[in-house]
Amino acid sequence: MLRIPAGKIARWLRGHEVKGKWYDRLWRPQIDLADGKVYLGFRDLMEMRTAHAFMQAGLSAIMVRRAIDEARNLVEDERPLSTKKFFTDGRSIFLEIIDESGDQRLLDLFKRQYAFKRIMEASLKDVEFDGAAPSRWWPVTKAQKILIDPERAFGQPIEADSGVPTAVLASAAKAEDSIEIAAKLWQVSVPAIQRAVKFENELLAAA
Repeated sequence: MLRIPAGKIARWLRGHEVKGKWYDRLWRPQIDLADGKVYLGFRDLMEMRTAHAFMQAGLSAIMVRRAIDEARNLVEDERPLSTKKFFTDGRSIFLEIIDESGDQRLLDLFKRQYAFKRIMEASLKDVEFDGAAPSRWWPVTKAQKILIDPERAFGQPIEADSGVPTAVLASAAKAEDSIEIAAKLWQVSVPAIQRAVKFENELLAAA
């Protein structure tokens, strides 16, 4: 769903070593089962999207880490990049950090009018908030009616109209070899099955 390689996510959330130097994780994951694996909660997904957007725009992981550290103090949240408050105050945080780093290339990035705002808007697009914290995510577009809500179906992607997980609807269509039959069995519309199948096929293609 994030379109980010699993290995990169693991490095960012475990920490990693490069040429003998250790780089701490960007933040503490929501879920820790003490089995050495990395698990992502809903807030981790949202935070990762924003961090990745910054890196795609040319910021290093070091710069993003420093921004997270500064923003934690400002918004009082372990995962500040995905909050509404950071959306408002983040530009000044990044400018302050960039000045301290002496990296002129990154400073030039934010001299462009509205550059930072566009990055934030893209990374938080189709996210709904309860207060300052993200609460629901439409991972395709809201019009496609695929929803991720940590309060529903244990956070699995669901078809929004029916509330049934997309994986269940797609599996039904495959098992019956018919979208129409699957729709009747699950008492959902044919478009709901079609949306679920399309979404699950896109996930497989991106894996």
